[in-house]
Amino acid sequence: MTFKSCKLIDEIREIDENVNRRKDSQKSFTFHGRDVYSYTAARLAAGVISFEQVGPKLPKQVVKIPYQKAVLDGETVKGDIPVLDVQYGNVWTNIPDTLFNRLKPAYSTMIHVVVFYKQKQVYQGDMPYSQTFGDVAEGKPLAYINSLLQLSFALNMGDFAKTYGVSSGSDWSVEVSLK
Repeated sequence: MTFKSCKLIDEIREIDENVNRRKDSQKSFTFHGRDVYSYTAARLAAGVISFEQVGPKLPKQVVKIPYQKAVLDGETVKGDIPVLDVQYGNVWTNIPDTLFNRLKPAYSTMIHVVVFYKQKQVYQGDMPYSQTFGDVAEGKPLAYINSLLQLSFALNMGDFAKTYGVSSGSDWSVEVSLK
């Protein structure tokens, strides 16, 4: 099968929030998906506005964000730390439960966790794979599956990220294996 090269992006526009924003949502800074993006998309799809009315034209340059897909490498699962659950200091990885489960962990199994920033080790430790935070003593680390069904690390009644100097982004990676 042969594919011809095709141009995927003809034009990029920045949404003008002064015009394309749900009424009375100017003070909301947390629901852009609802107040700006879906609102503008619905108006565009309904023909209420033209593509030119979305906002000013942007350069055709697409920014690529480095991303490491979580992988199983022998007996070790490797992934990234795309986000922190900042309210609680929990570290969320991009390692889906389906991939982590290929290690065949049972609850209370100790897992070995190594966190890297720009390939430099920042944290190394062992913690139980837990179903609930109450499975470990207060202040102790645990690994669990978060609400996005991805492997995460926390301190019971504490801030894992702050305690161990862990953050998120494309320079942060993690390796997990059974102990």
